[in-house]
Amino acid sequence: MTVTSEQRFGEFVFVRGHEGLEHVAELVLDRPKAMNAVSTDMARSIAAACAALAADPDVRVTVLTSSHERAFCVGADLKERNSFTDADLVRQRPTARAAYTGVLELSMPTIAAVHGFALGGGFELALSCDLIVADATALVGLPEVSVGVIPGGGGTQLLPRRVGAARAAELVFTARRVEAAEARELGLVDELVAAGEDRTEALALAGRIAGNSPVGLRAAKRALRLGHGLDLRAGLEVEDSAWRSVAFSGDRAEGVAAFNEKRKPNWPANDATVTLGGREATQCT
Repeated sequence: MTVTSEQRFGEFVFVRGHEGLEHVAELVLDRPKAMNAVSTDMARSIAAACAALAADPDVRVTVLTSSHERAFCVGADLKERNSFTDADLVRQRPTARAAYTGVLELSMPTIAAVHGFALGGGFELALSCDLIVADATALVGLPEVSVGVIPGGGGTQLLPRRVGAARAAELVFTARRVEAAEARELGLVDELVAAGEDRTEALALAGRIAGNSPVGLRAAKRALRLGHGLDLRAGLEVEDSAWRSVAFSGDRAEGVAAFNEKRKPNWPANDATVTLGGREATQCT
């Protein structure tokens, strides 16, 4: 991605780069009239944007943001759902899932910048990222059982991986909304910043991450994701496989040389295959 380029995916999603912030892409939820409620069209656009990001060799970090000043995303579009027949809901399910797995399976590090409402599917989009930066206005939760469903965008699996099984059960079963300070205390978000600073801080964090080896970043993410939940011996095998994928790379040679020469690394173009969540992605600078 050219650092200043912008590409729209349908009406409600766009991806942009930033001058002076190399190798960082911003994936923007842009349905302000509905507080970014995820309709079928919007879900399709999120999946398409993620596919484009996965195929872009220049992107080392992706930041998920919102164009709405008072909401990150309020979840599924329940007005649209109210018009669905059972058959419509069955047909829409793969499209909805593709949006969440699109974010979850991005092979580069991902950061969600959350302010205001991040509820249901909106919070699940944030949970699908590796890190969550939230501002003081953030209100998060998985209220699906209050409307007769369950978190279906990964929430029942991603939340316990963050906060443990019992805490996740309490949050899902009560459907309660959690304000920013408590969300940080419970580990629902990773960094808490002043109101209005979530996007700025998330992009700054992305910039710091993007300065590191792109091969190393993607291999580290693969080891973290695939090793989670395994017993120690199996997890160490996942780690070893990820290590072998970088140990003989141009990035390793350049990183060691730059350290010894006391200079900033100039990461070479690399080409490797990263598999995350069952999908292959080209890994390169």
